[in-house]
This record gives sequence, C-alpha cells and structure tokens, in this order.
Amino acid sequence: MQINQPEHWPTTVEEALEVQRQLRDQVVIENRLGPIEYVAGVDVGFEEDGAVTRAAIAVLRLSDLKLVDQGIARRPTTFPYIPGFLSFREIPAVLDALAKLKIEPGILLCDGQGYAHPRRLGIAVHLGLLTDIPSIGVAKSWLIGKHDPLPEERGAWQPLHDKGEVIGAVLRTRDNTKPLYISSGHRISLPTALDYVMRCTPKYRLPETTRWAHKLASGKDEQPSALQEN
Repeated sequence: MQINQPEHWPTTVEEALEVQRQLRDQVVIENRLGPIEYVAGVDVGFEEDGAVTRAAIAVLRLSDLKLVDQGIARRPTTFPYIPGFLSFREIPAVLDALAKLKIEPGILLCDGQGYAHPRRLGIAVHLGLLTDIPSIGVAKSWLIGKHDPLPEERGAWQPLHDKGEVIGAVLRTRDNTKPLYISSGHRISLPTALDYVMRCTPKYRLPETTRWAHKLASGKDEQPSALQEN
C-alpha cells in the first residue's frame, strides 16, 4: 500500500487552511475504482485526556462483512480540536495504522465527513488523497448543508445541498432511526458511496466497518482472535 506521509503536519489553523487550499483541486468525486473485495472502517479515539491519538482500521470482506485484518496505532496528538480541521488531528495516526495492514482495502469508510465540508476537504477526502484509495465519509452528525424531509424507512435518502452544489446525502440506514450523513471522499461518486454504505449496513444504524473500527479505536477488541479466516 502506497502511503503519502507528509514530511510536515500543520500545527496551526493557518497552515492547515493552506494545505486544504492546495489539495482542494485534486479531489475526484467520480468513480475510479476497480472490483472491491475488501472494505475498511476508519475510526479514531483519544487517550490520556486527548494527549494520545489512537487510530484503528478494520478490514472486512465485502461478501460476508467478516473481519479479516486490523491495524491499530498510537501517536502524540499534535493538532487541537477545531471543527473543520479534524483530519489534521487524526490522520497522522490513521496512516500509521494503515501501514500495519496485510490486506489492502478497496474502499475506506471513514467515521467523519468527506466532501460535505465547508472547504470540501473532510477527513475522508484528505485520507483518500494521501492514500489514493477510494474513500467515503460516513458521519453520524450534521456539519453543513440543507436537505428536504427524509422518509422514515431504511434506504431513504435526500441530497445535501450547500451553495448550489450537492455535497452529500442524508441517508436512513434503519427504519425510524437517526440518519447518517454520507459524502464522497475521493475516487468515488455519491450514488456509489451510498450503495456501498448500504451494503455494509445490513442490520444496525452504523455500517459494520464503522462498528468494528470503533471497537478497535476504543480498545474494546484488538485481539487477533477476533479475526476471521480468509
């Protein structure tokens, strides 16, 4: 897996804004992906009152959503908590976790925003650009944009609009539950992103990729015995 680890990570908002400006024109929100056998969930937690970032990657086989690989990494936290700039706080440890994988996923489903971001560069976009792996933002809460009322049945969705542009979608993954906010990250279109999120969400509100990654990021399950045979 080729990982473009930056030589220097921003430590101020001004530096981070400049990086976002530089990367913005590189984002591809159309399908550039091949056959997908494995999908991965990406989640981040924090330890020692936020001083340490703990990133987790859970790789699942798409056909049966069984866990087949995992990567966990810890790093000192070097960027403050500022909405709109969370990728600079979280991605350094995420890249370390990705480097530990034996199986390269075909899609990354990130716990956070993608294109549905004030500067169109949420964590899913940023991570997709650094790894050149198709990526999807799967956020549990709203950040930006407006949408029409959403029906209560599973699979219903509405476009998320901002400044005259469709930046993502609000998606109901389970009847009568809170929706998720889905957006393209990199190298994947919004309709395809919605399709893969639904394929990874057979039962609960959250995709199995997200559920597994959250377990690992929170320290609830990082034992090799949790892995299924290939």
